[in-house]
Amino acid sequence: MPPRFRQIRVLPLLLLAASAVVVVVGCGSGAAKPANGSEPVTLRLGYFPNITHAQPIVGLADGTFAQELGPSVKLETKTFNAGPSAIEALFAGAIDATYIGPNPAITGYVQSGGKDVRIIAGATSGGALLIVKADSGITKPSDFANRRIASPQLGNTQDVALRAWLQKNGLKDKDHGGNVDVRPIANADALALFIKGELQAAWAPEPWATRLILEGNGKVFVDERDLWPNGDFVTAHLIVSAKFLADHPDTIERLLRAHVKTTQWINEHPDQAKQVVNEGIKRVTSAGLPEPVIAGAWRNQETTYDPVASSLRKSADDAFALGYLGEKKPDLANIYALDPLNKVLRELGLKEVSK
Repeated sequence: MPPRFRQIRVLPLLLLAASAVVVVVGCGSGAAKPANGSEPVTLRLGYFPNITHAQPIVGLADGTFAQELGPSVKLETKTFNAGPSAIEALFAGAIDATYIGPNPAITGYVQSGGKDVRIIAGATSGGALLIVKADSGITKPSDFANRRIASPQLGNTQDVALRAWLQKNGLKDKDHGGNVDVRPIANADALALFIKGELQAAWAPEPWATRLILEGNGKVFVDERDLWPNGDFVTAHLIVSAKFLADHPDTIERLLRAHVKTTQWINEHPDQAKQVVNEGIKRVTSAGLPEPVIAGAWRNQETTYDPVASSLRKSADDAFALGYLGEKKPDLANIYALDPLNKVLRELGLKEVSK
């Protein structure tokens, strides 16, 4: 085991077994002031206990986040189970930055009139699939007529992808005058209904898609990667409040340096990374993922710092067409703030990303 993970058994101190709990990492309240005499900064960071949010789980566990942020930054972390609650916390000033899916970030940006939300890096690409019951008789898109399909939440990333895919294939959900019964259902509940046969299909993120296959006699009908150029589309990214970014640009650069270095390590050590992520999930939720589930889910996604900006804009166009973003098409011109990330990438000798 490399030196990076000699202290991995301290993980319980970093990830407490609760679904929404504050964890303090780094200098603590009595931290010394940095050499330049400025006051210490508190950075409150949100994330989900999910494999699509691998960077904070790994980076907190092995100390990379604390090391890169340094003694002048007190890091507090809070876990969430859904994007809307993370956006609400950002608006309320309870957190300063968070890992989150694309559609909640778009919604938050639009709700704030483009003032409060900035995307500063990608986190995960891929990891969403349309799964059908193996015995459902569904073999072509037209077979979804009069069938019941689950999405995780009304207007969320997978919900938009599903409804847009239906329309592209000449179908519509009942909410838009069609005959496909799309049911926004929490992933855990959708799995139970899928197993019972009360759902014929689900457009699900990982690890739920793999669980639908392994536990619910499901099979892949659409791997969403096949719908995007080069198979890349944003599933999770890192956002920050515009005010915190303006007030503490150096802190954000340090956070991004930790994010990029952790991303590199995850991609270079996938087997160890899967184990660390699973241990982190277990300590927050009290239940880790079986090895076949995390292995299958891991294959279907990519850990990345590239925000895959073009896919976000396409998702926003689809969400607007479905009526989820108001009557006026949103202007996303300022949703990205990638200069700090690109500065870090240049310093590390890595290729810059684009908007």
